[in-house]
Amino acid sequence: MVEESGRKKRPNILVTGTPGTGKTTTCAALAEATKLRHMNVGDLVGDENLHDGWNDELDCFVLNEDLVCDELEDQMEEGGNIMDYHGCDFFPERWFDCVVVLQTDNTVLYDRLSRRGYNESKLSNNIECEIFQVLLEEAKESYPEVIAMKSDTIEDINRNVSTLTDWVRNWHPTS
Repeated sequence: MVEESGRKKRPNILVTGTPGTGKTTTCAALAEATKLRHMNVGDLVGDENLHDGWNDELDCFVLNEDLVCDELEDQMEEGGNIMDYHGCDFFPERWFDCVVVLQTDNTVLYDRLSRRGYNESKLSNNIECEIFQVLLEEAKESYPEVIAMKSDTIEDINRNVSTLTDWVRNWHPTS
């Protein structure tokens, strides 16, 4: 999948944002539309034991960033991936051709996370992250270009998928 010169033939996209902003829904629809590979890092961490145990307070695995990056290196070098994860500052900048941060209104996000059964600590932690735009700032500090996209409704998600699909169709490898 990699050209002889080492350039990817297909782009890599990172879709990040607070849990509940629609990352997995957006990535699944985008993968279907573009035939890029959707990689949900949260699922990968659990499935491949790329963690250092469990955090009871936040009800999630403690991610081992080195193990995750080692596991993904070859696929990312090939290109053609849509990475889905709420964190982003530990991924190598060279991996991504497009970095997207999904953002959701706090009341919408609260309802989504409550329906998921998040405990109070995890719920308030994620709402605060969205209020203070923690993941947007993390992305801006880690990557030269970041696109913020509103993700409150299914119409927003459909519009985002359409915009990103057009971007993929128009993408050309850099020399």
